Amino acid sequence: MKKLFVVIAITLCSGLRSHAQSPDKLGITETIQSFSKAGDTNDFTELAKHLDDNYRIISNRLFGSTEVSVMPKHIYLEKIKTKEYGGDSRTVTIKEIALNGNTASAKVVFKGTKLTFTSLIILIKNEEGIWKLVSETPIGG
Repeated sequence: MKKLFVVIAITLCSGLRSHAQSPDKLGITETIQSFSKAGDTNDFTELAKHLDDNYRIISNRLFGSTEVSVMPKHIYLEKIKTKEYGGDSRTVTIKEIALNGNTASAKVVFKGTKLTFTSLIILIKNEEGIWKLVSETPIGG
């Protein structure tokens, strides 16, 4: 009976541990949530903190376009600052996170009053251990 109890306890503990998020996944989740909130409030200064200097938005034939367009960080931040982008109240659903060392990808659904879309986001962890977005590719609704 004692052995059965020990086996059950070990099984339960290992099951709980497998569902717990790693510190990196928690950091990635917090970064994506903060990134979204800063965009929603048009806080370009806060938004810039979550973007690597090499950040790009890559749009592949979206919204009726037949081309691939690449928007660098400085243009994106300017569009947030002038309120051409942002200013929505979105819920963020992270569908999956793939972690590979200091690099991660996330499939994220942004659902707002203006627009709902899914993005593939690539993040990198810098030397200080902070996760930052390096690219975002919206893939539609």
